[in-house]
Amino acid sequence: METSLEYNTQRAHLKLREYGRNVQNLVAHLKTIDNKEDRNKKAATLVELMKLINPDLGNDSETDQKVWDDLHIISNFELDIEGPFPKPDAEVLDRKPDRLKYYSNEIKYRHYGRSVELLIEQAIAMEDPKEKEGAVVAIGRLMKSFFQTWNKESIEDEQILKNIKKLSKDQLDINIETVKELGLFDSDKKPSNRRNNNNNNNKGRRNNQVGKGRRNGNGRGNNRRRN
Repeated sequence: METSLEYNTQRAHLKLREYGRNVQNLVAHLKTIDNKEDRNKKAATLVELMKLINPDLGNDSETDQKVWDDLHIISNFELDIEGPFPKPDAEVLDRKPDRLKYYSNEIKYRHYGRSVELLIEQAIAMEDPKEKEGAVVAIGRLMKSFFQTWNKESIEDEQILKNIKKLSKDQLDINIETVKELGLFDSDKKPSNRRNNNNNNNKGRRNNQVGKGRRNGNGRGNNRRRN
């Protein structure tokens, strides 16, 4: 007795390959069940089976809705059941994704990127002068690090501030002398340390002066000895 082989090319087209042909055959069987209540119960069982076949889908409400939608897709939207989610429209398969919107304006300084321009727009909108000044310092540091990364050379703080003023249309500014003195645009320097160092140097100078005064006999202790 000869048995004829059934090739995949002779079978019905698989709607969703990730679930396999057995699931598609079970969905076809669901459509033949006359009792709607029984059909609903078997559909819910089949959905759980489909989730077991694809454990990477997760286990949340969005995953449940996706699997129920896949069940309708496999049935060519011909399955009459009452599930926990509304039946999707058949047009969803032919719907094209929304076109991505790209910025049409040119980036003035490509080595800084569009992100720096967005930060400048946010800094302009700030009302607190201190916050705005802090934003300028942060943007200046970021721009200086970007420039050194792409150009492998240093850039003067005056040029950084000039670029900030140009990008902000002269709406952002900061005292350049303060920037240079405290190294505000240098990401590898901490301005607060410079102030502490200056205080420590001043203390050291005062201590040296006191020491010299004692050695010269101007201290109180020496005056007591002479008396």
